[in-house]
Amino acid sequence: MILWFSKMLLPLVISYVIAFGLISRRPIFDDFLDGAKNGIKTVADILPTLIGLITAVGVVRASGLLDAITDISAGAAGLFHIPQELVPITLVRLVSNSAATGLLLDLFRQYGPDSRIGMAASVIMSSTETVFYCLSIYFGSVKVRRTRYTVPGALIATAAGIAASIWITGK
Repeated sequence: MILWFSKMLLPLVISYVIAFGLISRRPIFDDFLDGAKNGIKTVADILPTLIGLITAVGVVRASGLLDAITDISAGAAGLFHIPQELVPITLVRLVSNSAATGLLLDLFRQYGPDSRIGMAASVIMSSTETVFYCLSIYFGSVKVRRTRYTVPGALIATAAGIAASIWITGK
C-alpha cells in the first residue's frame, strides 16, 4: 500500500497543480517558464558561493589541515566524550554534506557501520545540518547581510545534535 502511494504521489501532485491552474484560468506553461527562469537566475547568483565552498573543503581535506585540527581539538573533544574519530565529520558537516558523507564512508570502511563510531557518525549526519552552506546559499540568494541570531542558534542546534548522537549511541 505504501509503495503504491509513494509511486502515485508525484503524478497526483502534478495533476493537482495543473487542475488548479486550469480552474483558476492561469497560463500554466507561462508560469512554469517564469519559474524556471527565476530558478536559473538564483542558481547563477549562488554559483560562486557553491564553487568557493566546494574548493575550500577540498583544499582543507587534501592539505592535511583537517587532520591537524582534529589532533589539536582531540583534548577538548575528549572532555565532551566525543571520540576523536568523529571530530573531522563534525567539523566538515558544518560546511559540506558531500564531504561529510565521504568521511562517513571512510569511517564505515575502517570501523564498520554497526560499530559505535559508525552508528554515532550516522546519527550525527542525520541530526545536524550544514550550517554554513545553508546560510551562504539561503541568505546569499536573497542578499541578507545581517544574520543576527541565526549563526549562534544554528551552532547551538548542531551542538545539541552532536551531544544527542553521542549520548544515544552510548558512551
